[in-house]
Amino acid sequence: MRIAFTGGCGKAGKHVVPYLRERGHRVLNLDLNAPQEPDNQSIDLTDSGEVFNALSGYCWFDELDLPEKPKFDAVVHFAALARILIRPDSETFRVNTLSTYNVIEAAVKLGIPKVIFASSETAYGICFAQGEKLPDYIPVDEDHPTVPHDSYAMSKVCNEATGRSFQARSGIDIYGLRINNVVEPHEYARDFPSLMVDPALRRRNIFAYIDVRDLGQMVERCLQTDGLGYEVFNVSNDDLAVGISNAEVRARFYPGVPVKREMGETETMYSNVKAREMLGFAPQHSWRDVLE
Repeated sequence: MRIAFTGGCGKAGKHVVPYLRERGHRVLNLDLNAPQEPDNQSIDLTDSGEVFNALSGYCWFDELDLPEKPKFDAVVHFAALARILIRPDSETFRVNTLSTYNVIEAAVKLGIPKVIFASSETAYGICFAQGEKLPDYIPVDEDHPTVPHDSYAMSKVCNEATGRSFQARSGIDIYGLRINNVVEPHEYARDFPSLMVDPALRRRNIFAYIDVRDLGQMVERCLQTDGLGYEVFNVSNDDLAVGISNAEVRARFYPGVPVKREMGETETMYSNVKAREMLGFAPQHSWRDVLE
């Protein structure tokens, strides 16, 4: 496939773009900090004209030799201010919502048949809440209310409404990924020992995580699955990010929180069942492969 990928220089993108390229896709990285190399282009995604131009343009010079300019088969939109406290709140909201609007609008008007965009675990209102906020129930699935209190999560919920609306008027496939905290392989040995000592450090992430390699698989599964219309998916690994059991997490951190179904001993509190059932998503990595 010929794919436009925004944010390929970010923490997740710098792993997912090579993952897709290794599987035979041609991927144009659209990023404000993109290097001057083949299949990379620097772009301000808050500028509608730049987005339309990039999504209707070339990947590199070699495409000039083709009989006609090829079109993109899909857009994967990961670019964003990645959390609160990078820029002022109003700028976080502006950049994240405007860039997403521009990307999806351009894709729809240019006839690109699929958009996959990064939403966030923060949409559920727990991660960046003032004080402690408990989920309404566990495991947290895609039906859980999304009522955030912070500008970053607000932008993600707004982006989901934008995606739903563009899909309703266009009929293309638009999938939103509520991505949990992204973990790179080297971070297991560096960061996870502290979670074994103090599991509370993972409370704001609903005791979950997503290995960046499995995130690449999730994007690939979305690219290969057509005809779902508009959908949102939680993206997480199968197991908890802490060394205590599911029952211990519930007893220590979620007393009185309703449990929707029976759960496994180390099962994540951030349900990925929908992605597994609808997309065939099957995470392959775990911190348990690295740490005892």
